[in-house]
Amino acid sequence: MKTIALPLAMPEQTPLQLLQSTFLFQDLPDALLQRAASHLVLRYHPAGELLLIEKDWGNSVYLILTGWVKIRTYNRDGREITLNILGPGNSFGEMASLAAVPRSSDVVSLTAVSVGCVPAADFMTLVQEEATLGYRLAQLMVRRIRQLNRRLQVRELESTARLADVLLFLAEGQGRSSGRGGVRIPNLPHRELGNLCGLTRETVTRALKKLEQDKLLERPDTESIILTDPDALETLTEV
Repeated sequence: MKTIALPLAMPEQTPLQLLQSTFLFQDLPDALLQRAASHLVLRYHPAGELLLIEKDWGNSVYLILTGWVKIRTYNRDGREITLNILGPGNSFGEMASLAAVPRSSDVVSLTAVSVGCVPAADFMTLVQEEATLGYRLAQLMVRRIRQLNRRLQVRELESTARLADVLLFLAEGQGRSSGRGGVRIPNLPHRELGNLCGLTRETVTRALKKLEQDKLLERPDTESIILTDPDALETLTEV
């Protein structure tokens, strides 16, 4: 399966609007947004480009404006492990900036992406001066830890349940209402879904077909999946 085709084009919003479209900065005071916007640098990357390298020092926080990235590392045998997949409104690079330590993983663009970069020192000043931003950052860390714990819990389940968990994971972070209780998520490459749930690409393809036959999801086009019954998918993942 090919990666999702997205144009590599400049977002048409102002820097303030771009900031407000992200989880960390939405609904923050205008004065703080103005300051953050003055430090914002926009960058654009094609699909398949290495944005950050593991062990590099964290000198910026990155806000995803358009497109998708994956967070990856490697095990001792050199096998790639996908830790997360992030899309518009999400961010990365906060942990290395907070702790002033080298980065713990690579970041690779799955599609053409546009990101806003804020220097780590400026970001930390904003966090120290605006309690709501610090609270949002804490919420983000808690959510990621909770998601990781859940993925570890379902690791021993059968393949369809493991894939269902990853689909729900993507819905939590990037889902959009499709009407009638359904949730629309991006139709990511099967290899990337497999890396997230520890399955081969072929197994993911078979599991998706089974979920589709069971009417738990639909694939209306090449770019999206609709989870038609998220509650039923949740039942599959119960340990």
